[in-house]
Amino acid sequence: MRFLFAACLLVSAASAQAVKPKDVREAGKGGSAAIPRLTEYLKDPSTDVRVEAVKQLTELRALDALLLATRDNEAEVQLRATDGLVNYYLPGYVQTGFASSLKKVGGSIKSRFTDTNDQVLDPSITAREDVVKSLGALARGGMGMEARANAARAVGILRGKAAVPDLLEALRSKDTDVLYESLIALQKIRDEAAAPKFEFLLRDMNQKVQIAAIETTGLLRNQGAVGDLIEVLNRAKDAKVRRAALGSLAMLPEAKTRAVYQQYLTDKDEKMRACAAEGFGRLRDPADSAMIDQAWQSEGKPAARVSLAFAMVMLGRTEISEFSALQYLVNNLNSSAYKGEAQPFLMELARNSSVRTALYGPMDTGTKDEKIGLARVFARSGDKESVPHLERMSHDPDTEVAQEGLRALRNLQSRL
Repeated sequence: MRFLFAACLLVSAASAQAVKPKDVREAGKGGSAAIPRLTEYLKDPSTDVRVEAVKQLTELRALDALLLATRDNEAEVQLRATDGLVNYYLPGYVQTGFASSLKKVGGSIKSRFTDTNDQVLDPSITAREDVVKSLGALARGGMGMEARANAARAVGILRGKAAVPDLLEALRSKDTDVLYESLIALQKIRDEAAAPKFEFLLRDMNQKVQIAAIETTGLLRNQGAVGDLIEVLNRAKDAKVRRAALGSLAMLPEAKTRAVYQQYLTDKDEKMRACAAEGFGRLRDPADSAMIDQAWQSEGKPAARVSLAFAMVMLGRTEISEFSALQYLVNNLNSSAYKGEAQPFLMELARNSSVRTALYGPMDTGTKDEKIGLARVFARSGDKESVPHLERMSHDPDTEVAQEGLRALRNLQSRL
C-alpha cells in the first residue's frame, strides 16, 4: 500500500510539472531571449506543446529552431514548421498558408489546399540552402500527404532549386495534392533539366495533375515532348486538357507545330484561337504577319485579341500608338480579367530591346496599374538602361507605384 501511495504521489507530481501550451505562450513573451527555452519545448512529449512552440518560434523568426521542428514525427508540427520557414522569408505567410486553416477531426488533420498558388520569393532574396533541403526532404517523405504537399508548395515559393531531386521523387506519389504542388513548384523554379523526368504524367488520369504536367512541360521548354503533346491534344475529350496541350505547344514552336497552329487559329473556342496565335508569334516568321493582322482585325473576343496582339508584336509591330497591338497589351494591365495574361506576354516581349524602348513611355505616362505592371515587366526583362526609369518610378507621388518601382529596381539589379 505504501508503494502504491508513493507511486501515486510521483504521478501527481509529474502531472503538476507537465508543461502546458499556455506556459509556452507565456515563455514566448520573452522575445528573442526565449528562443533557447522554446527550442527545448520542441522535445516535449506533448504534441500540443510542440505545436505551440513552433507558433512562438515562427513569431520570433527563429530559423534554426524551425529547421529542427521539420524533423518532428507529427504531421501538424511539420506543417506549422514549414509555414514558419516560408514566413521567415515572406512575412505574413502564416496567416494564409495551409496550416492557418488546420482542424483536428478525430485523430487526423483536415484542411484544404487552395488553387491560389502564385506566391514566389523575389529574385533579390535567396533562401538558405539548408532550409530548401529540409523542405525537400519533407516533400519526399514527410509525415503524411498534407505535410508533403505543403512542403512542396513551400519549395516552390522559395524557388528552391536544391530540392528539385526531392520534387521529382515526390512525383512518384499517388496523392493528387503532392503531385500538383510538386509540379507547380517546378514551374516556379524553372529548372529545364527536370522536364523530361515527369513526361509520364502527361497522360495522368487525374485532370488537375494532367493539366499541371502539361503546362509545366511547356514552361520548362521540353522540346522533346512535342510529339506527346500533339497526341494528348488529338485524343483528349476534355476542353481544359486540350487548351493546356495547345498552350504548351505554343511555347514549343517548331516546324511540325505550325500545322497545329494553323488548324486552331480559326477554331470556335476562343482560347484555342488564342493559343494558336501565340504559337505563330513565337515562330517569328514574317510571312505570317498578314494572316495574324487579319485575324486581329476580325477577332471580337478579348482573350484571343490579347494573344493576337502578343503575336503581332513578336512579328515586329513594336510601335506604341493609340490603336497599336503593344498599346493594347499595356491597356490590359488595367483589366482584372486579362492583366494576368498581358503582363507575362509583356515580360516575354520586353526581352527585345525595341519593345523595351517603346515601353519606357507608358512607364512615365501610364495609369497606376500600368506603371505597377510595367515595373514588374522590367524587373524580369529589363537591362541596365531600364535602371534610371525604375529609379524615377521609385519616387512616384503614388506610394504604391513608388514601392513597386523600388522593388522592381532591387530585383533587376540583383539579376544584372
